[in-house]
Amino acid sequence: MEDLKAAPLGSGRDGFEQILRRRPALDQLPTPLVTLSESAIAHNLATMAAWCRSAGVELAPHGKTTMNRQLWRRQLDAGAWGITVATPWQASVALDWEIPRVLLANALVQPAALTVLAPSAGRLTVWSDSSRGVEIMHEALTAAGAQEQLSVIVELGAQDGRTGVRTLEDGLEIARAISASPALRLAGVGGYEGALAHDAQPDSLHRVRAYLEQIGALHDLIAAEDLYPSEGEVLLTAGGSAYFDEVADVLAHRHDPQGRRGPATRVLLRSGAYLAHDDGFYRGISPLSRTTESGTEEPREQESQSEPSGAGARFRAAMHGWATVVSRPEPGLALVDAGKRDFSFDEGLPEPQLLRRLGERAAHPLDGAQCTAMNDQHTFVTIPPHTALEVGDVIRFGLSHPCTVFDKWRGMVVIDDDHADVPRAIDLLETAFG
Repeated sequence: MEDLKAAPLGSGRDGFEQILRRRPALDQLPTPLVTLSESAIAHNLATMAAWCRSAGVELAPHGKTTMNRQLWRRQLDAGAWGITVATPWQASVALDWEIPRVLLANALVQPAALTVLAPSAGRLTVWSDSSRGVEIMHEALTAAGAQEQLSVIVELGAQDGRTGVRTLEDGLEIARAISASPALRLAGVGGYEGALAHDAQPDSLHRVRAYLEQIGALHDLIAAEDLYPSEGEVLLTAGGSAYFDEVADVLAHRHDPQGRRGPATRVLLRSGAYLAHDDGFYRGISPLSRTTESGTEEPREQESQSEPSGAGARFRAAMHGWATVVSRPEPGLALVDAGKRDFSFDEGLPEPQLLRRLGERAAHPLDGAQCTAMNDQHTFVTIPPHTALEVGDVIRFGLSHPCTVFDKWRGMVVIDDDHADVPRAIDLLETAFG
């Protein structure tokens, strides 16, 4: 296999694995580089699991963030109900990886894909927001001779949102169509509130809550018409990584997997970015790290691996970028060897955090530096006067929006602890983005 870009030049895949077994310090690996911290991943897994237990909801994390089998399995082992995906191809990957429950948070309306996925219909749940979509699923599954019903959730949207029916009446009509098809099983109501807001201002949170209440209202209308099947559970699902607290606050009282108050109902979050978290968009908007309305910060993120994780803890940024200074063409300006092909930029530019000087292994804070622009393979970093930054030095960057970092790296290096003086590489995670 050709070299991975995280591997030392010429090492090859086998040679890289041998290098990792020696737990090398990061100065032995090339840049550009993106690392995941094992200590932070473990902390975030435990923190989210504890939060869900405390809030009385469950989790079907969005697997599109990482597309990594090991991390998906760890999320399941931490108590996740299943794994969410976004495309038919991602669903096929999840099913091939033997994920027991796969939630495709999208419409499945390609007859060829339906034919291929028909044998796994019993493990798959999809969304629908149109009568035509219901017809396509019914016809394709019937023609394929599907032995099990495909579970279908009615997707509710909102004005100026993304997909999803815009009214309760239209949602009820879709529910009736699903219920009438022998090939389909009406499985609940879902949607995505993250398309309705991009910050945590009061008006944004009000818009999100109003939408979530409509999800509950559509569920009630469906139940009142007795459209849900008599056996099996019903799913109510929403919640990305930005507003999952609002989802729990509005819908958690409906979580009744034992069916003590009516149809067995499970409230599922689909948060995925929490696992890696970030140093940008999610750091600012996550329910576990937002500022209060008074402008003061909530309790600070736990800084030590030895501190307990729990419902009151905050997520830690597990992902960081590393890049070498390759040019100092002007006073106050440095160019590094990582760009848009390596680091995310769609939700904010990278954040310079630490400096490791050439020939040293330990890093120390890099205060006052700022990214101002990115090209494909370069990032512009402005630095304060008199900052001792030389060609050959390495900068660690905080990254924003992990979803658009994972898909740039076919192999991502795992380090033991991002808080260590000298982090050491301990593993390699392979991603599957096609």
